[in-house]
Amino acid sequence: MSMAHAVLWLDHHHAHLQQFDHTHVQFSAIKDHPVETARHQSGVRTEHEYFGAVCDAIGGSMTVLVTGSGRALDDFKHYVGKHRAELVPAIAGWETVDHPSDGELVAMAKTFFIAHDRMQGEPVHR
Repeated sequence: MSMAHAVLWLDHHHAHLQQFDHTHVQFSAIKDHPVETARHQSGVRTEHEYFGAVCDAIGGSMTVLVTGSGRALDDFKHYVGKHRAELVPAIAGWETVDHPSDGELVAMAKTFFIAHDRMQGEPVHR
C-alpha cells in the first residue's frame, strides 16, 4: 500500500517505520544483525547493511520525517548522502527525539507534515 507520508525512528540497532495517510497507518520494524567480520572488526559493514535495509524500507514513501537519537541521525544522514543520494529529496526533515511511543511518533509526524504540506502548497487532510 502506498502511503502519502512516513515517519522513521531509528537508533544504531532498531528502526520503526510508520507509513500513513489521513486514514491508515502501516507499521514495519527493521533490526540490525550484528556480525563481526575479520576485515571490519568495528562493525562498519554491518551498519552499512542495516542502514541499507532502512533505506530500502523507506524507498517507496513519498515524503519521510526521519527521527531518532542525534548520533544515529548523523550517521544515517551521512550514509544516505554518500550511498543512497536518490532518497535525499524524499526526506522532508530530521528531528532528534528520544524514544517516543508509536502513537506519539505518528502524532508528531502528522503535525510536522501539516505544516510541511502547507509550505509546499499541497492540500492538507486531517
